[in-house]
Amino acid sequence: MPHIRIVLVGPKFEGNIGAVCRSMTNFGLDDLVLVNPCSIGIEAYRRAKHGSDILDNARVVETIREAIEDCTIVAGTSGVTTCGDKNFNRVPLPAREFASRVKDFEGNIAILFGREDVGLVQSELEKCDVLVSVPTDERYPILNLSHAATIVMYELFGGELHEPIPASIEDKERMFDMFEQLMEAGDYPEQRRKDTAVMFRRILGRAVLSNNEFRVLMGVFNDAVKTIHNKRRPL
Repeated sequence: MPHIRIVLVGPKFEGNIGAVCRSMTNFGLDDLVLVNPCSIGIEAYRRAKHGSDILDNARVVETIREAIEDCTIVAGTSGVTTCGDKNFNRVPLPAREFASRVKDFEGNIAILFGREDVGLVQSELEKCDVLVSVPTDERYPILNLSHAATIVMYELFGGELHEPIPASIEDKERMFDMFEQLMEAGDYPEQRRKDTAVMFRRILGRAVLSNNEFRVLMGVFNDAVKTIHNKRRPL
């Protein structure tokens, strides 16, 4: 897995720096380099939240060369791109594709984010091995600095949510049987039961029930059937 360094080039607003630190914490990153940043004060720490230690340890340098000196891959980011090959400095890889290509890389990767107003200038892009961009609506392609950084970090993180244990086929068949019992106990019109049972099966098929969800629904159906039967018993 690569080591990711986030490099902010000439950031003008300390709040954005803090917000980037917060997102770095979300995605397990801690290597931040600031190239000629604005003054950093209370607002940066307020926005950083639990990422304040990243802000404390951020390295401040004067040149991009210093920021990337030990990195094997340097990726610049920009919302201004081209579709053709003529201006090759502006032909990007989507952030997701870039993340996929470097996921097994073992070296240091620097991701450069430019200024809030002009981004990375041409001479800075020329120092990059690849241009990375976040696909957006062409009517307004420029993202806020911290938002762009967060999206790129998310793609590089490549995490997966914990998937719940799905209900088994046997469990689902038990639920279908219980549903039919519920329709019968509730005097649901017999001529409509078959179609309704099929509809219920389709609903559960789209829902992809977890094991826990199955148990909760079974408990509700079972209690409902028992309640109906108890109310019908003679006193």
